[in-house]
Amino acid sequence: MNYPIFQTKKRFVNRTFNADSLVARGVFVLCLFLLLGCSQSEDSHQKTDEAKSMIAEKADPLTNKGIGPIKSIELPHEIDQEMVAQGKAIYEQKCVACHNLTQDLIGPSQAGVLNRRSPEWVMNLILNPAEMLKKDPIAKELLVKYNNIPMTDQQVTEEDARKILEFFRTI
Repeated sequence: MNYPIFQTKKRFVNRTFNADSLVARGVFVLCLFLLLGCSQSEDSHQKTDEAKSMIAEKADPLTNKGIGPIKSIELPHEIDQEMVAQGKAIYEQKCVACHNLTQDLIGPSQAGVLNRRSPEWVMNLILNPAEMLKKDPIAKELLVKYNNIPMTDQQVTEEDARKILEFFRTI
């Protein structure tokens, strides 16, 4: 009696393998595993380096300058009262819908912000909120803390952001 299952076994058992093709297949599979392993390793090293960088930046928020056009700013010892008045007016026009000086609203309070963040970081967040919220570790953390409500780009000029910063120096 011929059963199909026995025929299948018979064909498998009778099949011959060429030793060269078997070695070639083994080498191919080994190379494939090595290639995949190396590419994942490089990617994981890059992610590890990014994570270390983010932790280092997060360790001292006063050294994080943020992401944007402001790379360095020198604040004079004396506070410019005219800039403070102009900065306060801009702040009241563009920021008070989400921010308060002394208490958290939709966004964080501004009192003492320059004790928590570098002046460059503050200006870059004002000037470049979308990119900061995507790439800066502190801004990303704040976004989560404040219910994932992103800061709106108010189209503030660099000059006006500097005036707002001067106002922040007084609160």
